[in-house]
Amino acid sequence: MKNIQTLSFKLISKHDERPFLADVTYKITKTPKPVVLFIHGFKGFKDWGAFNLIAEYFARAGFVFVKMNFSHNGTTVDHPTEFVDLEAFGNNNFTIELDDSELVIDHIFSNGFPVPQEEMNTGHFFMCGHSRGGTHIILKAREDPRVKAIATWAAVNNLEGWQSEEELAYWEKTGVIYVPNSRTNQEMPLKYQLYEDYMANRERLYVPQAIKNLKIPFLAVHGTADETVPVEAAHQMKAWNPGIELFLVDGADHSFGATHPFEGENLPPHTKIIADKTIGFFKNVAGKSRDK
Repeated sequence: MKNIQTLSFKLISKHDERPFLADVTYKITKTPKPVVLFIHGFKGFKDWGAFNLIAEYFARAGFVFVKMNFSHNGTTVDHPTEFVDLEAFGNNNFTIELDDSELVIDHIFSNGFPVPQEEMNTGHFFMCGHSRGGTHIILKAREDPRVKAIATWAAVNNLEGWQSEEELAYWEKTGVIYVPNSRTNQEMPLKYQLYEDYMANRERLYVPQAIKNLKIPFLAVHGTADETVPVEAAHQMKAWNPGIELFLVDGADHSFGATHPFEGENLPPHTKIIADKTIGFFKNVAGKSRDK
């Protein structure tokens, strides 16, 4: 696409000094544009499915679009689209992920970011996340005032309650449980440290309270046919925070029609709907900010 470029960069996590990749896609216009940081979900990565097409779509619409891998999501710098390091995946937790995104945000706001300053308006810094990535941006927005608006796509609205007391006891006893990845046929380990980290940082990680506390513009997108996170989760978020703009896509599944690998040249219909809605939402926020 003419004048659109994607630049990759590498950062080093504060945890285990583990490197991870991120990239930024933008259209060269020599005018400042809003910046969006996109966060992938559980068992995901920055290049999953149609995410690269989404980056180009946002860039054409006038955004600087950044997406990142988490340092412990199971991918590596050499294999950014494959879960080749399940040990790292098992050692991941929510605070590691929040610290990773803080590194990326700090980099975006630094003079060392690869996009020229004239191309960015970091005063209009927004976050967007899919599934558990949506959960992540809710938590990050509560603790980072640089985030001026968020858009969640099929977000998980609570990080607790998915395990019974018996399951927790088994997890503690064995030290690890496994979740299947139906796409890769891998058994993905979750070490008990995930639960320990959550309980040690529960005030920071308790999503319902974060949702209630958020005062910035908040768009919650969800498919009515979501088989992974039922649409009731979005209605519950709206009940917790009436200021949320709720946007439901009739018949859309959890991935809004995308799969991995994605071979199409255009966004799936449901993905295009949510991309257009999110672009309009962020542009409206940026416009209101300019008008003040």
